Amino acid sequence: MAATNTPSPSATTGQSPAPPASNATPAASDKVAAAGDASAGRLVFRKCQACHSMEPGKNMLGPSLAGVIGRKAGAEAGYNYSPAMKSAAIVWNAQTLDQYLADPAKVVPGNKMPFPGLKTDHDRADVIAYLAGGTQPAAAAAQQPSQAAASPTPQPAQTQAAQAAAGPSVTYIPDARYTLRSGIAEGLMVYIGEGGEIDGKVNPVLTAVEGQVIQLTLINGEGAQHDIAFPDQNTTSPRITGKGASTTIAFRADKSGDFVYFCSVPGHRQAGMEGQFLVTPRPPPQTVVEADISREATDVPRPIGKRDPQTVRVELLSVELEGRLAEGTTFGYWTFNGKVPGPMIRVRVGDTIDIHLKNSADSSMIHSVDFHAATGPGGGAAALQVDPGQEKSMTWKALVPGLYVYHCATPMVAEHIANGMYGMILVEPEGGLPPVDHEFYVMQGEIYSDMPFGQRGSTEFSVEKLLNERPEYFVFNGSVGALSKLHPLHAKVGETVRIFFGVGGPNYTSSFHVIGEILDKVYTFGGVQSPPHEGIQTVTVAPGGAVIVDFKLEVPGNYTLVDHALSRLERGLSGILSVEGPPNPEIFNGKVMPGMGH
Repeated sequence: MAATNTPSPSATTGQSPAPPASNATPAASDKVAAAGDASAGRLVFRKCQACHSMEPGKNMLGPSLAGVIGRKAGAEAGYNYSPAMKSAAIVWNAQTLDQYLADPAKVVPGNKMPFPGLKTDHDRADVIAYLAGGTQPAAAAAQQPSQAAASPTPQPAQTQAAQAAAGPSVTYIPDARYTLRSGIAEGLMVYIGEGGEIDGKVNPVLTAVEGQVIQLTLINGEGAQHDIAFPDQNTTSPRITGKGASTTIAFRADKSGDFVYFCSVPGHRQAGMEGQFLVTPRPPPQTVVEADISREATDVPRPIGKRDPQTVRVELLSVELEGRLAEGTTFGYWTFNGKVPGPMIRVRVGDTIDIHLKNSADSSMIHSVDFHAATGPGGGAAALQVDPGQEKSMTWKALVPGLYVYHCATPMVAEHIANGMYGMILVEPEGGLPPVDHEFYVMQGEIYSDMPFGQRGSTEFSVEKLLNERPEYFVFNGSVGALSKLHPLHAKVGETVRIFFGVGGPNYTSSFHVIGEILDKVYTFGGVQSPPHEGIQTVTVAPGGAVIVDFKLEVPGNYTLVDHALSRLERGLSGILSVEGPPNPEIFNGKVMPGMGH
C-alpha cells in the first residue's frame, strides 16, 4: 500500500489539466443546479468539509468554496494553487462542477487530490445546489465543549494543525507500508503490488520521504525462490521459497534520490523483477490543516475532590460529520460533541446527573445515549431516543463509583458505536481518587470502512464488514495517529501518570499494554471499591469495559501504548507517551538506537 504522506495544498490541484468546457449555457447550468436539493447537499458536503470551508476567506487543505459559483478556477485569494490550476481555463458553474465532482482526476489529469469524486448524479446535483446557495454548514457548528467536569457544551468538527510526536521516530509505527507478491505478467517475472494505490500494479513505483521508516512485506506468489533488495538503502530481505511463503523487512530511507529495488536471486532481475524506489527530500516543516475528530488524551475534567452530592447538568450534542481517519483518508463519523471519543464526564457517587441530549438538525439518524453507570431501562437510552433537530433530557443518580462507558443505543446499536458514538464517565468515590501528576483519557475502537486499510479517499461505513467482525482499522481516540502524530501524551521523569482506558468496540477485546512500563496500580474492570492490583504487565478490557492504570515514570524516552494483540499495530492502533528528563542508568543503562525511541 502507498506511503501515507499528507499532500501539500498545491498538490491537490494536479499538474497538467485538460479543462472541461467552461462555457456552458445558462440554461444547461441552471438545469443541473435546479435538479439538486440544497438541504440534502448540506449532508453530502460532509465529504468535502475535511478539506474545504464554506466560510469566505477560510482556506484549509483546499480553498474556501464560499462563492465558488461563477469564480474562475485558481482564483480564491490567499490560497497557494499549483501553476496548473491557476492556468486552467475553467469557470465554476453547475455544469463544470458536475463534471469535476464526477471524476476530478479525469477532468484535471494528474490531479493528486485524494478525494475520488461523487459517483451518483443526485449527490452531485445536491451538493452543487448547496454550493450555489452559499449556505454555511449547519450544526456540526456549535460551540466547543469546555473541560469542565460536568457541563460539556456542544462542539463542532474543528480543523486543527497536525502535530508530530516529539522525540526520535518509533519503529513500532512505520511511516509507510507496502506489500508485494511475486508473480508472472506478460511472460516476465515481476513484483505485483497488493493493497492501496499500488494494488495490481506490476513493479510499482514505491515512494517515501527522506528519513521515513518503510515496512515491506514480500509474498511468494508462484513458488520460485525470491527476495527483494534495496541496495542504496543497504537492505535485502531473506529469501523465501514455496508458494505462500512471506517475509517482512523494515528500513529507513536515509537519503533522497531515484533508486531501484530488485530480486537478487541470479537472473531474476534480468527476467523482469525490478522497480523504482523514489525518495523525495524531507520538506520544510509546515502546518497541515485538516478536520480532526480525535479527542486529545489530556481532555480530562479536573478531579472533584471533597464535596457533597449535587445535581450535575451534562449536555451532549450528536453530530454526524466527515473527518480524518488517516493521512489522506476521511470517514463519515457519528459523534458526541464532534469528537471521538465523546467528552469524558466526571461526577461523584451520589450525584444526580441531569442529561440533555440534542441531535443536530442535519443528522440523518435518530441518536441516543446509554450510560453503563446508570441504573434503569437502557441506561437512559429508553428515554433519550432523539430525532434530528430535537432535544430530550432526563435525570439519573450515580449509585456506584467506578469508570464506565457510555454509548449510543439506537438500532443498529453496533453501527452507531462503530461510527464513533462512545465515551466514558468517571463516578468518583467519596473523597476522590489518590492524586497523580497527569491524567489521560484513551479509548479503543474499530472502523469498518468500505475501502481497504491504507487506501486514500473518502471512505464510508460497511455494514457487511461489521456483521462479519472484520474491521479495516483499529484506533485509539478515533483515528490513526491520534495519540502519536497528532496528540502524543507528554510527561516527565519522576511524575506519576494515570490512564483512564476504555473500549468502545463494538466487538474486540483489548489487551492494553504500555511498552517499557509496568503498571503500578490497576483498578480492574474500572472498579474503585476494591484495592487495585499491583505490578501488572498487561490488562484485559472487554468491549464496553474500562480500566484505570497508574504508574510512575523512571526513565526518559518514548513509550508506546498498544493492544498486545500486536497485529492491530498494522491497522493503526498505537499511541505515544513521550517522557522527558535526565537518564537513570541505575534502572536502564543502554544506548537507544536511532529509530528505536520506544
